[in-house]
This record gives sequence, C-alpha cells and structure tokens, in this order.
Amino acid sequence: MKLFKREKTVDPNKSFMDKAWDIQNNIDAKRSRIGKGKYGRVLKMARNPTDEEFVKTSKITSLGILLIGGLGFLIFLIASQVAPWIAEALGLV
Repeated sequence: MKLFKREKTVDPNKSFMDKAWDIQNNIDAKRSRIGKGKYGRVLKMARNPTDEEFVKTSKITSLGILLIGGLGFLIFLIASQVAPWIAEALGLV
C-alpha cells in the first residue's frame, strides 16, 4: 500500500516547501476520508468504555491470564515431575 500518490511528472520548478505542502495536503485528504469508508459506521459508533465496563473487562482479562498461566505451570509440573517417574517405571531411562 502506497502512503502517498506521486505524480508521474515531477515539476522541477517546485521548491522543496511546495513539494512538502503537496505531501501534507495528500495526508490531510486521506485523513478526512477515514470515517467514510468501509469501517466508517463502526468508527462512528465506537465510544470509550464506562468505568464499570473497564473494570469488568480488566477482571475477566486478568482471570483469563491467570488461568492460562496456571495451566502452563501445571503442564510444566507434569513434564518435570511425573514424566520422569513414568519413564523410570517403564524402564525407558
């Protein structure tokens, strides 16, 4: 994806500042079209969460992180403590 649309012919008479202003105008034009595209309706409906929603989302997210971490630690314990015991019992070690 190109950030700026460059003209095919470059005007050698344009000063550096004129070229910079052209680039800035292209950026401003793209920014003004942000809310009118495919996701414009979603962006217009989006809002910041209330304090209650933020706290609830944070609690649920932290609970999920703790559950996944606990599951990983349980797998680590099984791999480090139980697996060698089973290997010894089967005579694999």
